[in-house]
Amino acid sequence: MTAPDSAMAIAQAELAARVALTGMRAGTASTAALAAEIDAIRAAALAYGLYPAVAVTHAIDAALARGERGPLVLGWIAILRDAVSSDRQDRSACETFAAACSVRLAG
Repeated sequence: MTAPDSAMAIAQAELAARVALTGMRAGTASTAALAAEIDAIRAAALAYGLYPAVAVTHAIDAALARGERGPLVLGWIAILRDAVSSDRQDRSACETFAAACSVRLAG
């Protein structure tokens, strides 16, 4: 593993842990607290170049704005977990994760 690959793996592991913690808190956290955590995850994902995760955080923000809470949000967080762990960070990967969010929205 090269140094950049190692740095990306560390960033992904840190964000995956943060996403897992957010998922555990999703049922009890206020909407504002959950939105703030998703915003912080988005900022970190953007800084690390994890663009599919950034796309998913936008979808989660929209879900929270529509009033989705608790178990409904857990599905979005599961998609975020997968996006953070993705090996691909290209436009096609972003579109794939955005499509997964659209399918989740459609129910």
